[in-house]
Amino acid sequence: MVDHSMQSSSRSPRRWLFGLLVLLVVAAVCWKFWPAGTDHKTGEKPKAVAGHTGKSGGMRPGFGGATGPIPVRVAPAVKGDFPLYYKALGTVTALNTINVRSRVAGELMKIAFEEGQMVKAGDLLAEIDPRPYQNALLQAEGTLLQNQAQLKNAQVDVERYRGLFKEDSIAKQTLDTAEALVGQYLGTVKTNQAAVNDAKLNLEFTKIRAPITGRVGLRQLDVGNLVAANDTTALAIITQTQPISVVFTLPENSLDTVLARYHTGAKLPVEAWDRGDMKIQASGVLQSLDNQIDVTTGTLKFKARYDNRDQALFPNQFVNVHLLADTLKDVVLAPSAAIQFGTNGTFVYAMDGDNKVKIRQLKVGASDGDNTVITEGLAVGDRVVLEGTDRLKEGSEVEVVNDSQDVPTTPTEHLQGKSAAKTTEATANDKVKKGA
Repeated sequence: MVDHSMQSSSRSPRRWLFGLLVLLVVAAVCWKFWPAGTDHKTGEKPKAVAGHTGKSGGMRPGFGGATGPIPVRVAPAVKGDFPLYYKALGTVTALNTINVRSRVAGELMKIAFEEGQMVKAGDLLAEIDPRPYQNALLQAEGTLLQNQAQLKNAQVDVERYRGLFKEDSIAKQTLDTAEALVGQYLGTVKTNQAAVNDAKLNLEFTKIRAPITGRVGLRQLDVGNLVAANDTTALAIITQTQPISVVFTLPENSLDTVLARYHTGAKLPVEAWDRGDMKIQASGVLQSLDNQIDVTTGTLKFKARYDNRDQALFPNQFVNVHLLADTLKDVVLAPSAAIQFGTNGTFVYAMDGDNKVKIRQLKVGASDGDNTVITEGLAVGDRVVLEGTDRLKEGSEVEVVNDSQDVPTTPTEHLQGKSAAKTTEATANDKVKKGA
């Protein structure tokens, strides 16, 4: 027979363990969905503390954290004019670049310029040995005088033959031959005169002069070298730097505003900044544009002109170009630091009263990095959160540690006001970071 008392005693520990396991599961579920308690004195629910919440919205017991409102920095949306700049990388290009070469052959006798010197059109740069060309000029002039004398003698003969022909003393053929000889000498004299002019020109070419006003580069030849006419090695290179141009490109999707204003005859300002985009080097105007878009890059080439009186721009220098395409008048501007990006689009945390925030969905326009044009979603004077947004959600309670409500309404003055309040903002930033 089976002993039923032994079976009952063996099942008892199992039932006890199973019941304990069920009890633990129930306790865990209760802990997870623990509802927010109520203050017995005030009858109100206590404020949430930083930590993990259950699905019911209450705080899990045992996970404490910093209590109280979240410290934030805010600034107002302002109204002002927004300059619409297009930025591009440009190359400084000289209006004219001249390779100075000799037009006659000979020995280089003199260098009359300093390397890097500014020269004017017509200034003497160098001189070739002129003696062979002086001799050639004398020879041409002598030949001219000889043929001029023969021409004069032939003309006297023609006048004499005409008188005799009227007296019927000579044949008509004799007169015609004398007149033809005069015409022959006239042609010879013209040829001789051209040779004289050519000799004078070659003699003038022995003095090499600057064809344009500009800056001379490093010389390529020294005194004593034999120079050939139109030699491949230039004596020097002159670049015209006043005025000077900057060539840059813009993508075709940015052309509408620029072309619309350019075709109206407006002078579009173009600023040239240094490689670090930190300092403006020159200010000019848009001069011209190319006649076709580059199909490989989808860009259109532009050229701006600068007076360059201080010689700040050099040919082949790379600069950052800022083209002022338009100025948007009386638009709503918000600090770019306040703009947030989420799954539902662009938004900001705007102040809802004095100590709470709410989410505002936005439509934004152009931005310069510091300010952004708001086309929809904010009004002038609305305060938006700049720092401390990582802990915010809809309806969060906040503490404003720095409110820039007294910032001027123009973007330029807004930036100046931020610089003047640098010390105050540094203290506020410390408080925001400590609160985080």
